Amino acid sequence: MPVTVHSLYSYPVKSCAGIAHTQALVSPAGLPYDRNWVIVDARGIFMTQRSCAPMALIQPALDEEFLHLSAPGLPGIRVPLRHGGAAREAVAVRIWNSDTLGADEGDAVAQWLSRHLGQACRLLRVHSQARRAANPEYVGPWIDKHRDWAPDFPAEHQFAFADGYPFLFIGQASLDELNRRLAERGVAAVPMNRFRPSIVIAGLEPNEEDYLAGVGIGGHHFAFVKRCARCPIPNIDQNTAVSADEPGLTLLRYRSFDDGVLFGVNAVMDGAPATIRVDDAVEPEFDL
Repeated sequence: MPVTVHSLYSYPVKSCAGIAHTQALVSPAGLPYDRNWVIVDARGIFMTQRSCAPMALIQPALDEEFLHLSAPGLPGIRVPLRHGGAAREAVAVRIWNSDTLGADEGDAVAQWLSRHLGQACRLLRVHSQARRAANPEYVGPWIDKHRDWAPDFPAEHQFAFADGYPFLFIGQASLDELNRRLAERGVAAVPMNRFRPSIVIAGLEPNEEDYLAGVGIGGHHFAFVKRCARCPIPNIDQNTAVSADEPGLTLLRYRSFDDGVLFGVNAVMDGAPATIRVDDAVEPEFDL
C-alpha cells in the first residue's frame, strides 16, 4: 500500500478548532498561520482546553484580510491580518518553559472571547520580533544520528505558539487501531480532531510512526524528533466541549511508556516553503 498524505490541518488560534486543507504552503514554522494567535488570561498566562474546554467551540477561518472567529450564541468577529502604522508593542508570554513575544489584538476581540469563555482574556498574535525555537535537546541528537539521510538539516527551527514543535504527525492507521480497541470496550469511535495533528499519513501500520526517523514529502525532510506525550485534551469532544474518560483510558492501557501516554510524533522540517497536497507521496525513513 502506498504511503501518502491523508489530511492536513492548521490551528490558527492555539487550542481552538482547526481548519482542514486539501493543500497548504508548508514552511519550517508549520502550516500557514498555525498557532499564530494565543489566548491569555487576566494574568497573561496562556490558555488551552486543558483548563478551558469551551475553547474547542471557537472556530477560526482565514481569508486574505482577516482572521474570522465564530462561537455558538455569538455574532462572528474578525481580526485584521495586517496592521498599518508603527510596530505594535511586544507583550511577553511564556508557552510552558519557553519565553516569546505577542502583540495584543485589541479590546473588541478580547471582550468577545471573554464573553464566550466566561472569564477575562485577551488575544495575542505572534510578534514580528518573536524568536522561539524547537527544543535543541531533541533536534540536535536527531541531526547527529541521521546525517546520512538529511546531511544539511538545520539546527534551529523557529515557530509560533504551538506547545513545542511546528508539526505533529499521526498515522491514520494509529487512529483506526485506537477505534478498534474502543469498539471492543463498547466505546464510540473518536475522530482525528481529538489529537490535533498537522499532517496525517495513510499507508503505515498502526503506530508505525514510532519507528520512523522521519519522512520525505516533496523533496523535503521532516524529522521525527520526539514522540508526543498526550494531555487530557483528547478526552474533550471537539463538537460539544464535553470531557469524558475516553479515549484516555484505552490509550493508557496500550500506549503507556516511561515518558507518558504517547500518540503521534513531533517533527521539524528542512528547506524553503513548499506546497504539500493531500495524496502526495510520502517516503518513510525507518530509524534503524
